[in-house]
Amino acid sequence: MSVSASWQFWALVAAVFAALTAIFAKIGISDIDSDLATFIRTCVIMAVLGAMLTVMGKWRSPQTIPLKTWLFLGLSGLATGASWLAYFRALKLGDAARVAPLDKLSIVLVAIFGVLFLGEHLSLMNWLGVALIASGAVLLAVF
Repeated sequence: MSVSASWQFWALVAAVFAALTAIFAKIGISDIDSDLATFIRTCVIMAVLGAMLTVMGKWRSPQTIPLKTWLFLGLSGLATGASWLAYFRALKLGDAARVAPLDKLSIVLVAIFGVLFLGEHLSLMNWLGVALIASGAVLLAVF
């Protein structure tokens, strides 16, 4: 398997872009309301994804998508929107180097929710990693 076919590769790529998101957003929101900034960001994302789907021929008829998929992607979209609004508000008010780590407490919550709601299993070492992430996020954000 090539490196670009592994989930670890794409997770690291996501982390790099998430870091750039915080830096670019902090600079971008300096002169406007954080909610308007979130709207502009969302429009850019929609345009880029629409172009990618078109170029790659990945559009699909809405009727062929299962209702469960619509429901949970819709809920995910609502959660994403709420997260972005809160994140941009936090960036407007605080330092990116302190806001982003606290936002990453979502990693801890994903681990907990994954176990509770998806039946996933984490080893003792995994839980130690989760605890270290939580500790690190709090240390960066609070002190």
